[in-house]
Amino acid sequence: MSVPEKVRQTVVELRAAVAYHNDLYHGKDNPEISDAAFDEILRKLAELEAKYPELLDDASPTQIIGAGATTFDPVTHRVPMTSLDNAMDVAELQAWGERAAKGLNNVAMQFACELKIDGLALSIRYENGELVQAATRGDGKVGEDVTANVRTIAVIPKKLVASSGVVVPSVLEVRGEVYMSLSAFEKFRDAKMRENEKRVSEGKKPENVPANPRNAGAGSLRQKNAQVTATRELSFWAYQLGEVVGAPNFATHSESLDYLRSLGFPINPEVKTLDSLSKVVEFCQQSEASRHKLNYEIDGVVVKLDSLTQREQLGFTSRAPRWAIAVKFAPEERNTILKEISVSIGRTGRATPFAVLEPVVLSGSTVSMATLHNREQVQLKDVRPGDTVVVRKAGDVIPEVVGPVLSLRPKNSKPWKFPTSCVCDLKSKLVQVEGEADTRCVEPECPFQRDQRIIHFASRGAMDIEGLGEKTVFALSDKNFVADIGDLYSLTLEKLLQLEGFAELSAKNLLKAIEDSKSRPLAKLLVGLGIKNLGPAAAESLARRFGSLDAIIAATPEQLSEIDGVGGVIATKITDWFAEKSHMAIIKKFRAAGVEFGNVAVNDAPQNLVGKAIVVTGTVEGFSREGAQEAITSRGGKSPGSVSAKTFALVVGDEPGASKLTKATELGIPIIDAVGFLKLLETGELPN
Repeated sequence: MSVPEKVRQTVVELRAAVAYHNDLYHGKDNPEISDAAFDEILRKLAELEAKYPELLDDASPTQIIGAGATTFDPVTHRVPMTSLDNAMDVAELQAWGERAAKGLNNVAMQFACELKIDGLALSIRYENGELVQAATRGDGKVGEDVTANVRTIAVIPKKLVASSGVVVPSVLEVRGEVYMSLSAFEKFRDAKMRENEKRVSEGKKPENVPANPRNAGAGSLRQKNAQVTATRELSFWAYQLGEVVGAPNFATHSESLDYLRSLGFPINPEVKTLDSLSKVVEFCQQSEASRHKLNYEIDGVVVKLDSLTQREQLGFTSRAPRWAIAVKFAPEERNTILKEISVSIGRTGRATPFAVLEPVVLSGSTVSMATLHNREQVQLKDVRPGDTVVVRKAGDVIPEVVGPVLSLRPKNSKPWKFPTSCVCDLKSKLVQVEGEADTRCVEPECPFQRDQRIIHFASRGAMDIEGLGEKTVFALSDKNFVADIGDLYSLTLEKLLQLEGFAELSAKNLLKAIEDSKSRPLAKLLVGLGIKNLGPAAAESLARRFGSLDAIIAATPEQLSEIDGVGGVIATKITDWFAEKSHMAIIKKFRAAGVEFGNVAVNDAPQNLVGKAIVVTGTVEGFSREGAQEAITSRGGKSPGSVSAKTFALVVGDEPGASKLTKATELGIPIIDAVGFLKLLETGELPN
């Protein structure tokens, strides 16, 4: 079959693109595009080479692993570090299983399943028990010498010691993945962000901040100064043997992992050996569903035949073993077009830039908008309308723009400038307050702030007005039916029936919900007012101490600041809020409508948690997130949002935050489950 010239040109372009992005990813630890976008380019190239075999040669990126060594001294791998073929869905995994079974004449197979860590592949060589060399994978044949840096990673043994029944071989090559944990990345990124804020304030250009733990970990491992690597809290999982001389004979991969564990190497605890492909599929699905419970990032599951004899029978292709495959999860990073950058205004006037995107499917949902955080982040990332950008979403976190794909930037592109005026059309300036990263609209009559204040007032954590969501608030605003939160109590059936989507029943239900909100506890009302920095715990303390809204209004800053959890700053915010004539006009509307100002919920709970800070992460069985916190504060305790040395205990529910778990472990903070939490609430003491 003759090859069309257009196909030849496409293959040349695809190979150039793969080489370019390979160098950014493996050589510079600074990829421009997502893994999913790179995989798509490589798959297109492989499909064309399969259709036109005469185009395939040994120099094609489809036949080469990763990128060659660039910065450090080269290390030739005695046993090549091959890559893995990918399965993008269940059908491709099953097709691999069928090929493996056919190659083994349909004998029974055991599968070793391992989480695919999103890190950097590493080979560590020991001679007579001494760590003598560590190298990156590179192109599979030649990697980079990072021995000095690897010696700084605490979890990697520097000397292997024989023990009862454990032999230290004369040569042992251990392969695994170096990674930066999510908690370590969070600390590293926060520190870099603080450095950049200082640099910007000094008129200096901010430094690049790695977009994710993989980039941060790879960059940390490849530091020229090993002392810098030592500060980055890198971790390691061992998952494979390379060259071995003088070790016991193993029949299975599982046995080899047990052996490595006995020598002191960290082995991922999620490794499973399964006896059917259907169980493998189930393991992959469970791993994907629970991936955000881990303190490290994974992007799939590696499935290997457990039998080393069967592996030998199946052998390798030119670049990958036939006895293993990487099952990739739905991508959490994608490339798409940034159509425009807009700014939203919050209830406190905070101006938040966000990206309007060409819709893209990310983690199973369609994303058309993503946050850009603040002015500094837009400046640092230098994203522009028309850019192809990398969009990231992890777990329930709001999608964010990681950065632009500079190689695809339009030639006429210009930097985006943060607007100087609010979109509220009231000629309000957007002002960046000294000492703050946020830019704010300072016009108190700004309709966008008004709408967000009403949405906050009606939210579950405040007055909990069911049926009064964003869409309804915007509709009420458009009709000029509400000018502030006080006007909610003057709404009528006639007004609501003028709104699109409202019939008599739905209108009456909303009116009833508004009526019911009049009797909410005082603490809920205080939260609903939206006073800056005043959260649920401080509001509860204020309600218990003063007993009524009128008493709080009459209190001096000194009296307010004496309340546990309030302090001078919040006390000043409270008195300043009630000093505003417009705010007191709202209180007057509340009073006229019959909103209860002195409904302090009767608290007969024992005050057995006074002085104790208890952090809750995840959903605790039998409690809503707010309910668990209220159970603590009603007993006199505090429920802060983060773990510190002062934390009395960490309560862990379903889908907990990995960083809180790790921090609690590092600090030796007691960790309790739902049963232990009930015991703590009952007695004020930790369970035995």
